[in-house]
Amino acid sequence: MIKFAFSLYYIKRNMFLGTFFFESILTLGFLSDILDIRKMRIKDGIIFDIKKYAIHDGPGIRTTVFLKGCPLQCFWCHNPEGINSDPELIYQENRCLEDCSDCISVCPNKALTQQNESIFIDRKKCALSGKCADICPTEALRIIGRKISVLELIREIEKDRIFFDRSNGGVTISGGEPLMQPEFLFALLEECQKRNIHTVVDTCGYTPFKNLAKIKDKVDLFLYDLKIMDEKKHKDITGVSNRLILDNLKNLSQLKNKIHIRIPLIANLNDTEKNTIQTAEFLKPLGNIKDISLLPYHKIGTGKYKNLKRKAYEPEIKTPLYEKINKIKIRFANYGFNVKIGG
Repeated sequence: MIKFAFSLYYIKRNMFLGTFFFESILTLGFLSDILDIRKMRIKDGIIFDIKKYAIHDGPGIRTTVFLKGCPLQCFWCHNPEGINSDPELIYQENRCLEDCSDCISVCPNKALTQQNESIFIDRKKCALSGKCADICPTEALRIIGRKISVLELIREIEKDRIFFDRSNGGVTISGGEPLMQPEFLFALLEECQKRNIHTVVDTCGYTPFKNLAKIKDKVDLFLYDLKIMDEKKHKDITGVSNRLILDNLKNLSQLKNKIHIRIPLIANLNDTEKNTIQTAEFLKPLGNIKDISLLPYHKIGTGKYKNLKRKAYEPEIKTPLYEKINKIKIRFANYGFNVKIGG
């Protein structure tokens, strides 16, 4: 009887150990992700969009992730919803249904009222509970910006790996300004690098250089925006000086990172011969910068200002004539740059 008991004990123990070992093998592939989840809890970011099948944000087919927050206030910005660092409520009046006031009744802070067949948002009262957006049947009310962990975002990015592999594409981190969230950005780039996903960071360059230096080995390509060379004009149109931006570009180029310059073109603002020559002469000594994209202004973001209840400067902003854009292209090409019109 005693022998039988011992035999039963050893059988059960071995079955347990065998099952444990087998389950461990099955879950081994997920252990690193579990550890990453714990490690990444302090690195959650705020994004406002993920654009699939992007073909103008770097080489190949890409997934572009838009991080919230930007230190510049460019008045032609086509992503004004990315300027504020925090989530915010937007209202699209053309989607709003007549005789529907469900959003007003569910708002816990009474921040919504009806005025002239439209919804008025008292942003001082609004606590972004999200209840109005949840109940809205047409998404006339939406909260722009959501928290997301690095691992959640990586899982979303990896859904497009087949497109990356077949087109030499990857992920582009844009904004807003991605370096407004430096720790989250670094962690995201690190995870992309582990998975051999090509990385592009689209930046305005207005950040302490230590942030750029920290991510430099995780970035395959920088898309670096330049607005205008005149410091006073730069401050007038963006709200900040361009000294830090230009100094950072110099320092980054010395680290031999691959950098592609992008210049938004606004008629009668930065499309002048003087600005083109100043820009070319600044870039020419930075030996590893060869590529420039000219991005003519477009009005795609105009409606967003209305939804956010912000002033738009559309009447004052115009796209340069094609003939002028082509002259700018030729001028940069004469300095030895590879120039294209568009992203």
